[in-house]
Amino acid sequence: MEFRHAICNEAFEKWDFTEACRTMKRLGYQGIEIAPFTLASDPLEVSSARRKELKEIMAGEGLSFVGLHWLMVCPKTLHVTTPDEALRSASWEHVRNLIDLCADLGPNGVMVFGSPKQRSATGGISVAEATRNYVDGLRSVAPHAEQRGVKILIEALPREQTDVVLTLDEAVAHVKSIGSPAIQTMFDTHNAVDEVIPHADLIERHFEWIRHVHVNENDGRHPGTADYDFVSVFRRLHQLGYQGWISMEAFDFSPGAEVLAKESIDYLNRKIEEALNS
Repeated sequence: MEFRHAICNEAFEKWDFTEACRTMKRLGYQGIEIAPFTLASDPLEVSSARRKELKEIMAGEGLSFVGLHWLMVCPKTLHVTTPDEALRSASWEHVRNLIDLCADLGPNGVMVFGSPKQRSATGGISVAEATRNYVDGLRSVAPHAEQRGVKILIEALPREQTDVVLTLDEAVAHVKSIGSPAIQTMFDTHNAVDEVIPHADLIERHFEWIRHVHVNENDGRHPGTADYDFVSVFRRLHQLGYQGWISMEAFDFSPGAEVLAKESIDYLNRKIEEALNS
């Protein structure tokens, strides 16, 4: 089994989209994951013609569209758990419209729902109330996601980022409670820093609901700049028959897009080879 490599496009945000796709493919990536804010200050203003053009560019350069992440970065006022019912409703309508954007860009896309600031408890409500608002919102958009062939993935985040859904155990519990095939979860090596069991074991525990994997170092830099144990994770994913994407998401872009993209895929391929042959 070969893993499929994707890369998040944030590092290439200032690049011409065609040239970015061409470079990703040349370096060995097969898929692209898009942060909506890189497309427009309000991603919902991306016209149907531009969506079609982006889809054609990706296909023309030999890349598959993987999905969206950083869903709620803009517009800046959005918040999906706020006690302000009008704002909360508008924020979930934004998510509903992002489902359409995702579906328009390519089939079988995923939407990684991290966005810590836009889901944390606010306005004096408790974490339990915020979490309930988050889950209820996901439940409300699930039928539309099912209809459009999109999967929304609840991303567990560390405590330093948010107070709503901190562990993969919690994420999976919410997936089960919603009970929609369009609401699943994912695993991120960086954001699992607070998990208390080995990451490979965590993946096995919840493998049934994991539809996507993000890879980066625990400090947010690109793979190969620190000492995260990718081998054990890749070995377990291989043993379990993982069919999804291995998507590289870095938070430190200082090396430059092409450097971090190349160094990452070269390093990850070495670790995958080690995992499959050990």
